[in-house]
Amino acid sequence: MHARTRKLALAEGLAAGILFGTAAIFIKLLHGLDAYSIAFWRLLIAALAIALALLLLKRSLYLNTVKGNLKDLTILSIFLALHFVFFASAVKDTTILNATVLVNTAPIFSMFVSSFLFKLKPSRFAIIGLAISLLGVLIIAYGETANTSANTSEDFSSTLKGDMEAVLAAVVEAFYLSYGRKTRNQMNILSTMFPIYLLTALFVGAIAIPVTATTPTPPSTLEMLMLLVGLGMLPTAVSHTLYFSSLSNLKSFETATLALLEPIGATVLGIAIFQEMPLPIFIAGAAMVMTGILFIVAKEG
Repeated sequence: MHARTRKLALAEGLAAGILFGTAAIFIKLLHGLDAYSIAFWRLLIAALAIALALLLLKRSLYLNTVKGNLKDLTILSIFLALHFVFFASAVKDTTILNATVLVNTAPIFSMFVSSFLFKLKPSRFAIIGLAISLLGVLIIAYGETANTSANTSEDFSSTLKGDMEAVLAAVVEAFYLSYGRKTRNQMNILSTMFPIYLLTALFVGAIAIPVTATTPTPPSTLEMLMLLVGLGMLPTAVSHTLYFSSLSNLKSFETATLALLEPIGATVLGIAIFQEMPLPIFIAGAAMVMTGILFIVAKEG
């Protein structure tokens, strides 16, 4: 086998960022399912896809390695379960632009996690980048307030709820990436992602029962099934696996930053499919968020 390189990891991260843009579109089209059902089936389909890849490629699951890292895999699965549920809820409750931009503030929170848990002191340059990104988030929030002021209080409440869910998805993603870097370096990517996807699906199902008083709803139409397969394959089995794989040669800051291609792709698709035209102030805020995060990675890299 060839040794992994930083260029390969960057290519994986870039490919993941591009494909991530499809996730919000699939979720937006799944009108008949709640966030828990979407996350559950998305993850179960991804687990089945990885299992099929292991069989076709005749790769071992390395059960002894999985058992030895089961505690870490479980913790990662809990973070990922929360991330997918929060993100699916955010897409349903706010605009595609807001959901994808705010969820990609993960590098900001990743810097905090690395500082406080791993004792990596951020540089002055990184702190400036953080300030720019936070200002961008405030601009987006202000733009959303102005855009919904003419609507009912219920509409505003739902949109603000979606924005908060996207930020929470970013927070747990930061913990997931920071904690997952060590695990990625210890395990083969396919033998890592199969148990993570499977365990995450189980955690989502377990959370759904007390919250929704029911088990995840199965797809009721062929269209719904096809959308779930697309969601489970493109932005999950393929994209998220590449995303996690890139941690082998990138810092968590860098991996998270490559996902910034997601809001760009998702917004373009949102305009084409849903006619969701972003306001200029949204674009200005999004540009500041991205600029600030790129400042962080440029220094930390």
